Amino acid sequence: MLKALKRDYVSHSAISTYQQCPLRYYFRYVANLPEELTSSALVFGSGIHRAAELHFEALLAGNDAPSLDELMEVYQSIWDQRQDEPIQFGKNETRQSLHELAKRMLTTFQASELAKPSGEIIGIEEELRGPVIEGCPDLLARVDLILATQDELQVIDLKTSRSRWKSGQAENSAEQLLLYSELAKEMAPDKKLRLRFAVISKTKTPSLEMHDVSIHPDRVERTKRVVQRVWKAIQQGTFYPSPSPMKCPSCAYQQACRDWKG
Repeated sequence: MLKALKRDYVSHSAISTYQQCPLRYYFRYVANLPEELTSSALVFGSGIHRAAELHFEALLAGNDAPSLDELMEVYQSIWDQRQDEPIQFGKNETRQSLHELAKRMLTTFQASELAKPSGEIIGIEEELRGPVIEGCPDLLARVDLILATQDELQVIDLKTSRSRWKSGQAENSAEQLLLYSELAKEMAPDKKLRLRFAVISKTKTPSLEMHDVSIHPDRVERTKRVVQRVWKAIQQGTFYPSPSPMKCPSCAYQQACRDWKG
């Protein structure tokens, strides 16, 4: 067995990558190939996340919330770190147009309920790890924000989205948080666990909306079974391309995929 297949942890992002395209998983996690290009959406999202992280770090330290200029400075630093990488922009996108969009989105973030949490901040970009799924290594999770109120432990994942989420979209995206809930519930067993997506839209007039995810034990178990089967396929070396007109144009391994002989 390839040494790279013997990872001592599994993450939702890795499992999701395999589900989207097993060959992309191979290039990234097994062959460890360098990415041929970087999606502007990836850099943009990283910048927004880092700015939000700075905001919550200031609150946790008992300081005033950072100004918009301070948040934008952190956002800009993420782009500066990638300045030597080939960035693939979307149609009609430029670095400047994304800069202006980030400013609008972070202004919306600052005015939202998320930026003024009523509970105690107990985790920012919190790394959780532990055995959750039989037959798999530890589950590794990185949670954007964890809040504790008198009765609840809130696990919040921050998303940027091209548009506002429609009804039911949070439930359709729930697997990530359902897996995280298996680790987070050990943090405060005396509190009710609440799973939430915070979604900032990348629209002309951005919005930030909170979406709750229902915790159904049967669905949690189903999600675990899916991960079990994906992990088994990975360990068996089952890798193949999964062409998609939506995913392929932004894939970071297009040339490697064309060169792949099977």
